Amino acid sequence: MPSLHPSCLVGANPIVWSNDDFMDLAGDVPLDTILREMRAAGFAGSELGHAYPRSPAALAGALGRHDLRLVSGWHSTYLASKPYVTEEKTFRTHLNLLKTLGARVAIVAECTRCIHGDKHAALGFGPDGKLTPRLTESEWRKFITGLKRLAAVALGEEMRIVYHHHMGTVIQCEADLHRLLAAVPEISLLLDAGHLAFAGIDPVAIARRYAARIGHVHLKSVRPEIAERVRREGWSFYRAVAHGVFTIAGDGCVDYPAIFKILERADYRGWLVVEAEEDPGKVPALPKAKKARAYVRAQTGV
Repeated sequence: MPSLHPSCLVGANPIVWSNDDFMDLAGDVPLDTILREMRAAGFAGSELGHAYPRSPAALAGALGRHDLRLVSGWHSTYLASKPYVTEEKTFRTHLNLLKTLGARVAIVAECTRCIHGDKHAALGFGPDGKLTPRLTESEWRKFITGLKRLAAVALGEEMRIVYHHHMGTVIQCEADLHRLLAAVPEISLLLDAGHLAFAGIDPVAIARRYAARIGHVHLKSVRPEIAERVRREGWSFYRAVAHGVFTIAGDGCVDYPAIFKILERADYRGWLVVEAEEDPGKVPALPKAKKARAYVRAQTGV
């Protein structure tokens, strides 16, 4: 069994309880319920979700009542399509919230032309295996330049950007992920094996190739039979999630024992964040969260 560094902590994303993109998937679960059950399942910290307050004092109070730390939180950028000055302003506000509450990484995903929040937009698996949406060459240049500048902003605050490749965004296929990481060495990788597997990418190969650059880890897996239907029938991200394309680590097709071994060899010392992006109405959150937490403990020793 791999033994990860004792400084590693295990957190959870509130999407286990309440979906951020689709409010009909238990989007009305109260924050106190999420945090109480998160702590009961054995997690040390939480990422942000839509129900969380965005003022440092209010957020610190909510988390503190349940003895939870702030892990990090998603930040959507539009560097390829909006003025950089606007993007930096919103990023600095987000960064200040994270830093004030002790987080050390900022999760970033470029959302220019994203479709994952559109209930009806097909994910775009074409006959050539390529995924859409995509950036144009001029958009790539603007995106890369802006992301480098945001990385410098984060570094100035003693933080770092961890980039989240994500289905339905412009960084989801393997070639684009490699291109981004080569172009912006200032950023780290948020390794999300579930999104990699869903996109048809080998998560173990990515973890091995970028082991030294992994700055954050999301733990979820994929049910391959559902992913195949998504590709074959042109489902939207919403339909895929609602029908259970994602599941917890230890279930599905992702080889987590191999990934944990890679993290151990790389001396990874960050957070491991459990997710299970499926309909909480169909699969109750707390039993699933407890099962996922037990799996991580058994596999990693943390």
